[in-house]
Amino acid sequence: MKIITVSVASPKDIEFDSKTTSTSIFKTPVDGEVFADFENLQGDRQADLGVHGGRDKALYVYSFDYYAQWAQEFGRTELEPAQFGENLTVTGCLDEDVVIGSRFGIGSVEVVVTQPRIPCFKLGIRMGDADFPNRFWATGRLGFYVRVEQTGLLQRGDEIELLDTPSHGITVRELWRTVTTKNSPEARRALDHLPDLDDGWLRRLRRAR
Repeated sequence: MKIITVSVASPKDIEFDSKTTSTSIFKTPVDGEVFADFENLQGDRQADLGVHGGRDKALYVYSFDYYAQWAQEFGRTELEPAQFGENLTVTGCLDEDVVIGSRFGIGSVEVVVTQPRIPCFKLGIRMGDADFPNRFWATGRLGFYVRVEQTGLLQRGDEIELLDTPSHGITVRELWRTVTTKNSPEARRALDHLPDLDDGWLRRLRRAR
């Protein structure tokens, strides 16, 4: 597991569907070491702090292993770097393998996996397709957010070291599957083991019971 791209952006106004929206989803790869603090990467700012950013969504991680599947579905040979608005494009770290609450070391940074990404309409702006967020959600290839526990420097090419995995074993993909299944037998277990999820995920789990 390693970083293949580190990407950042500042908010900018985008015209889409006859509306103007401020967004930071059009991220640009950067070279060299980048400082990760408790809120974001140096040079990266979120446009709407009501739904993006904060301690539990400091960095968004997405696996490059999913890019080939998306390219095939799009009928394209290549996708742009940070195509899905992620800060860290990585190899490995698949949603079906990464356990919520896992701790990773990246460069001199330590992070903890907090939750899967819930796509908003701005992903549709990035993809030029207003319906794409629904399509993205339906695949379960969501990527995940991390909380920065130890600030420091990271860069492209850094190895990603798994430092600790919680014993509950609930993966990013499993949490998504649980909230998309009616009367899910796993919802109660997730609520018991993941009480620190944000309110949105907790509401989804309660509805799935």
